[in-house]
Amino acid sequence: MRTVWHSMTRTGSVPGSRRAGCLALLGALALGLAAPAAGAQTALLNVSYDPTRELYREIDEAFAKSWKAKTGEDVTVRASHGGSGAQARTVIDGVDADVVTLGIPSDIDAIAKLTKKIPADWRGKLPNESLPYTSTVVFLVRKGNPKGVKDWGDLVKPDVKVITPNPKTSAGGRWNFLAAWGYAYGQDKDTAKADAFVGQLYKNVPVLDTGARGSTVTFAQRRLGDVLPTWENEAYLVLQEFGADKFDIVVPPTSIYAEPPVALVSANAERKGTTKVAQAYLDYLYTDEAQAIFAKHHYRPFKAEAAKGAGLPDVKLFKIEDYQGSWDDIQAKNFDSDGLFDRLSRAGR
Repeated sequence: MRTVWHSMTRTGSVPGSRRAGCLALLGALALGLAAPAAGAQTALLNVSYDPTRELYREIDEAFAKSWKAKTGEDVTVRASHGGSGAQARTVIDGVDADVVTLGIPSDIDAIAKLTKKIPADWRGKLPNESLPYTSTVVFLVRKGNPKGVKDWGDLVKPDVKVITPNPKTSAGGRWNFLAAWGYAYGQDKDTAKADAFVGQLYKNVPVLDTGARGSTVTFAQRRLGDVLPTWENEAYLVLQEFGADKFDIVVPPTSIYAEPPVALVSANAERKGTTKVAQAYLDYLYTDEAQAIFAKHHYRPFKAEAAKGAGLPDVKLFKIEDYQGSWDDIQAKNFDSDGLFDRLSRAGR
């Protein structure tokens, strides 16, 4: 069962007095759908990925206020969260999403190919290839960094236990996998060595949760593992929730340019009569107001000026497409049936 941090305030922030209990209550709904407001004229469903719960809670409230001020109409945005791959599957299987805000391009590609509810050229429908923000992968370690983790190469040391989600169900898991592979490939452009490096790393993984938030719970609350490669925003959230006296963030010199895209599920929206509002919701993500909210939650906004003062560290980022080609190729090579991850799993990781 997917877990949620459900003791958050409505704005996504957590008072300091409640910090210790933020993950203590883990009974949860598999799909965290917020109830529509009474009398709402329009309700949208945003199917999103695991670590965006706090982000979209604030985004959705801000959009509703903006839409009301602009049009006089009430709108409620419901949000569903889980591992990005699993979330994409729910849309493929019929969940009535108006928009998807998923963790990796291949998940939206899968919806487009298997349902035709999203056009094949969806990446060209919004600015910056439908990326209102980007992210990267950093390391969360125990306070004082007792295992001395500084870079990706340290994750294959025999005494370092790595907590990372399953790349078959989690976009965070796929970005971690691809970041590790890209780091190794970048050393001398040797594919076989990069494959072997990832295989060695996964031998140090004791458990694979279905989503990024599940892995955060495993590391931060269950206290398993020595290092959690994770979305940048998720690492900062753990410091906020548990206190900087318990964990450190290690920023590797090189990491991956993570692309969590958004798209209109046009066939669903047209049938439901929500196209105008759903498109306005996606357009809103590029406004100065929304961009500032992304930066506040430690995502990397499309508008660079919105990131000023957010304290996001400089990292040398690589794009996995430059190493492995198109997202069709990346998905097939690594995560489809009999891809690299499956082969590593059969070999005992």
